[in-house]
Amino acid sequence: MLFNIGKEKKIVEIPILQIRPCRTQARRYYSNEKLRELSQSIRQNGILQPLTVRRVAIGEYELVAGERRLRAAAMCGKTTVPCMIISCTDKQACIYSMTENLQRSDLNYFEEAEGFRSMIRYCGATPQEVAKKTGKKQDSVADKLKLMKFTKEERELIVRYHLSERHARALLRISDITSRKIILSEIISKSMNVSQSERYIEMFLSKERLDKENNQKSTIIIKDIRIFENSIKKAVSTMKMSGINVDSSQCTYPDYVEYIVKIPKRQSAPSADARGVVS
Repeated sequence: MLFNIGKEKKIVEIPILQIRPCRTQARRYYSNEKLRELSQSIRQNGILQPLTVRRVAIGEYELVAGERRLRAAAMCGKTTVPCMIISCTDKQACIYSMTENLQRSDLNYFEEAEGFRSMIRYCGATPQEVAKKTGKKQDSVADKLKLMKFTKEERELIVRYHLSERHARALLRISDITSRKIILSEIISKSMNVSQSERYIEMFLSKERLDKENNQKSTIIIKDIRIFENSIKKAVSTMKMSGINVDSSQCTYPDYVEYIVKIPKRQSAPSADARGVVS
């Protein structure tokens, strides 16, 4: 992609304090060791490749490319860095920054996913456009985007304990966040490889399905019992309305419900007064 550099084609030294980070930066994790190595190189040889920035206000610039160089320069005590100033729109800057970062081989899979999502969210690109601009397969972009379902805490744990992308994909089969965190902790504490993790997750899901089926069966049984309860109550009510002196009681116990219905064998016959009126 070409940008209009115009009159500002020359390389200029810009104070680090006047450069703000790119809001769509894909990289979230930086190796302190590698930053120290780069910082040492900059201290001895200077910055060989200028940073790319764009002017956003008087005396203020937004970084487009060169986050690691900027951090390493600050680490070794430099107050200014060489920059090439480009003129571009927000969308162009976003795409340029994302593409520049995504082409690096040392991004982890969450950083790639974050980069893809940023291109969609901030640049207005479609997943198809993201795949085309980054040289990735469309299925690969879609799979990476699914990884953003993990919470920030989960992503940090997965990266910290060096779990692979296959570990992450297996964990995504668990939709409940609380359950997923428990399984993740188990995988980390027991140092499970991918195959062990997949078997463990499959066992968890099988048990979850079985528990769900048992709960459904219990619900059906409870509904059936309520039907029987209503039938008993209706029968007692009908007998009373018919003049049968029936006595009923109900006791609920932890394991069962007891119904006692007492129907006298002999019912008192209706009496008549002197006028022959039955009472």
